Amino acid sequence: MTRPGTLVLIMAVAVLAPLLVYAAGRRVRIPLVIFEIGLGILIGPDVLGWAEPDEVVDTLADLGLSMLIFLAGYEIDFAAVRGDTLRRSLWSWVVSLGAGIGLAFLVAGGDLFSAFVIGTALTSTALGTVLPMLRDRGALRGRFGTVVSAFGAVGEFGPVVAVALLLSGRRPAESAALLAAFGAVTALAVFWALRPRPPWFGRLTERTLHSSAQFAVRFVMLLLACMLGLAEVFGLDVLLGAFAAGVLTRLVLHRAAPESSGAVLGKVEAMGFGFLVPLFYVVTGIEFDLDALVHDPGALLLVPGFLLLVLLVRGVPVYLLAPRDLGRPDRAALALFASTCLPLVVAITTIGLDQRLIGSDEAASLVGAAMISVLVLPLVAMRLRGAGAGGVRAGRGRAAAPSDAETW
Repeated sequence: MTRPGTLVLIMAVAVLAPLLVYAAGRRVRIPLVIFEIGLGILIGPDVLGWAEPDEVVDTLADLGLSMLIFLAGYEIDFAAVRGDTLRRSLWSWVVSLGAGIGLAFLVAGGDLFSAFVIGTALTSTALGTVLPMLRDRGALRGRFGTVVSAFGAVGEFGPVVAVALLLSGRRPAESAALLAAFGAVTALAVFWALRPRPPWFGRLTERTLHSSAQFAVRFVMLLLACMLGLAEVFGLDVLLGAFAAGVLTRLVLHRAAPESSGAVLGKVEAMGFGFLVPLFYVVTGIEFDLDALVHDPGALLLVPGFLLLVLLVRGVPVYLLAPRDLGRPDRAALALFASTCLPLVVAITTIGLDQRLIGSDEAASLVGAAMISVLVLPLVAMRLRGAGAGGVRAGRGRAAAPSDAETW
């Protein structure tokens, strides 16, 4: 490591962030990710200059993003989101992609590839950020949680596929063929996952659950590594492999070791949310180009502009195509949750910067708008649902408790 203290400083920030959330939670609920990114900006080169990521830290941050997408894939219960709900979520994202690229084409001054980057980023949903919020508030189970999962899954999976097709640097036909090949291999993996596991798998999972062997956790990590490697072999974004690994892991664990699947997931989540995921968010803050945003009035004005575009491009189609059995407050809340974005915005803008398709000012503005979306939109969505339910929040899952502030 070129800066040995950087990793220590990042982990200190990761510990400080939930303490700040808890302290602020008595007055206002602020998502944990905002403190993680904000503190990253503070210790980064544009403010205090204490931290500067190196190759090791960047690799760990990439693993953190992969873990975040993996856990989002695990949360999806496709048996619950199929049918009309899934069709509506797919169509809403297709409409969002068309509108996003069209509006981004105007913002980018007619640059088609820049429009692909901006337009695709506008259609993403931070499912890995939204689901923990809903789960910790007791709102994930039930009809509304299922619908959010469906629209969020498409909003997370769709942009990854779009990136593979539009921003891979290959011809679209070649990218489509590679994507189809990856899909075929993944389908075979799903078929394998759906087959009954041998009895020894469940017994070994249970026997090693509290020992140093940790067979099931090691198996999950192997599955994640295999899917990341498979995506890399096909020249696709590794996030596609991470999402697929999450889906496969859910299928395997729920069939092979249903009694232990929750405990195994808890251990994987501890690894993810306890180490890798916060590291990703803090590094995102450290690498955030605050200087480009502050010293360019045009870039600063783009932040509310991009936030408005996110609501128009993603929120409006979701509201219009939401299932009809949802009331207006729930449909509005769904649109706001679907418009909450950040991880994929960071990933997509990074790709755009690496390929020199967008400037650092546009990337900083997009990430800034995404940060505001995470800070504001879920809070407004929760209040809309609370108002629509007459302010009654207890009775679904667990009631709001002081520990909710630890995640908000």
